[in-house]
Amino acid sequence: MRLRSLILLGVAACLAAPAPAAGQDDADDRPGIAVFPFTNGGSYGPDKEDLDPLRIGIQQMLLTELAQNSALRIVDRSILREILDEQRLAQSGQVDARTAAEVGKLVGARYVVTGVFTDLFGDFRLDGRIVDVETGEVIKTEEVRDRREKIYDLLVQLASRITAGVDLPPLPAPVREARESREIPAEAVRLYSQAQVYQDAGRTSRAIELYRMITDRFPQMTEAREALRQLTGS
Repeated sequence: MRLRSLILLGVAACLAAPAPAAGQDDADDRPGIAVFPFTNGGSYGPDKEDLDPLRIGIQQMLLTELAQNSALRIVDRSILREILDEQRLAQSGQVDARTAAEVGKLVGARYVVTGVFTDLFGDFRLDGRIVDVETGEVIKTEEVRDRREKIYDLLVQLASRITAGVDLPPLPAPVREARESREIPAEAVRLYSQAQVYQDAGRTSRAIELYRMITDRFPQMTEAREALRQLTGS
């Protein structure tokens, strides 16, 4: 299996790497966490076609929420995407726990989160699974549910439950309250998700256009402003 070969190559590279020089900073020993694209488990309603980009948007926004907790080391989405593209897993739907764990080893994660979202005429639900990379077992499943307009609130809730699920300290109260107080409408999340899809596909000008639109219309959504800064350098 090509995935196993890549894992062996990765291990060999680590073994062959030179030891850190004296005086260098210690390696980051915080547990790493990777988040897979969420699977669209079924969306029903007049705008169901608009929801598929949430596969990527939910992934990135959940990473952003998890990154608020300094006890976690976040695996960048682009690193995971390269592996998933190589293994042709990006569009194959939800992967099983064993495969997720193998990919997690490749990207240096201790935990992997996979998940599904469903939308039934605006009744929105997120299901997340936390996979222990060392054992390949699902150690926790979490479900959050509300109206689609509350999708950002659901992401904040899910991030909090994931952190608790891997026995890490919760966010400090001021940080948690600041995240919970943000008013991010579902339309902003949808547009941001589409912009992420464009960016992944190399359609940079279209992504920039959407990020600018989001920044103008929804100034509290700082994720769009940061993505715009990274793409334009300003």
